[in-house]
Amino acid sequence: MITVILYARDDCHLCEIAKQELDTLQNSYPHKLMVVDVESNEDLKRAYGFDVPVIEVGPYKISTPFTQQDIRMTLGAAIDRKNQLETINDPTYQDMVERGKTWSNLDKFTYWLAKHYLLLINIFVLMYVGFPFLAPLLQKNGLELPARIIYKSYGVVCHQLAFRSFFIFGEQWVYPRAVTGLDNLITYQEISGFGESSLGEDLYYAHKFIGNETAGYKVALCQRDLAIYMAILLFGILFGLVGRRIPPLHWMIWILIGLVPIGIDGLSQLISQPPISLLPYRESTPFLRILTGSLFGFCTAWFGYPLVELTMEDTRRILAAKYVRIHKTEIS
Repeated sequence: MITVILYARDDCHLCEIAKQELDTLQNSYPHKLMVVDVESNEDLKRAYGFDVPVIEVGPYKISTPFTQQDIRMTLGAAIDRKNQLETINDPTYQDMVERGKTWSNLDKFTYWLAKHYLLLINIFVLMYVGFPFLAPLLQKNGLELPARIIYKSYGVVCHQLAFRSFFIFGEQWVYPRAVTGLDNLITYQEISGFGESSLGEDLYYAHKFIGNETAGYKVALCQRDLAIYMAILLFGILFGLVGRRIPPLHWMIWILIGLVPIGIDGLSQLISQPPISLLPYRESTPFLRILTGSLFGFCTAWFGYPLVELTMEDTRRILAAKYVRIHKTEIS
């Protein structure tokens, strides 16, 4: 016998009609009817609150408005599918049936993860963007070994060039190259003591230069990377505050606002400098790195997080329905 789940709520006239229609079909299409109140679970309410009544039979689902003929076709298809799978003794189907009878530890963990994934991501991004600030703090207080460990670890994913990084505990927040042309700022060459040199030496020294008592100490992520991850964290927090109800950013807007500015700024800088030198030499500014990095990070999170939420919302709905179904079965 198949199990029919009717998602409904109290004081719903259409839900009562659907229940009566299912009762009249009991002899023609034998089934076990299970009525689930969507108001009993926030995930079910969010999924079905505006669509009840909804009838679900195995993989088949219909929502109002539907006719008795629609119900007949749905029940008939479900019974035929069940008979065929039982005839061929499909092990996958048998395993699915058995797993559907119990609320396992894996179900508990998956449901918990689907509800709290955003918090976990935000905590991870917060820690990821926070440790680079810990490095100069440790260095300032003479704890060089743990500071070096952080610098070295983040050096795997970021170039950490001193003239493209933030400094704290020093005279300035940034020390750009002289070629940047920013007035009233001490340059990287002046604060580090490294003059103009070959490309390889210049980048090597800029990567290795952590800072000193005068300049302060370098944050372990460059300006652009820092802006990217802080913008991702900002959107993650906003997304959580509004109940994860922000629709995904259109992919064309993501490309135009998120990708194009950072691509132009970064690529034009890259191909203007040796060994490529296809354009007149230019060095981006801290403002442009922060602006383009923030746009990229915020738009990328806006594009991606709502899509993740759609998947997690579906997972929560399926598991919430399973939990309620098992709980009602145990009670009955």
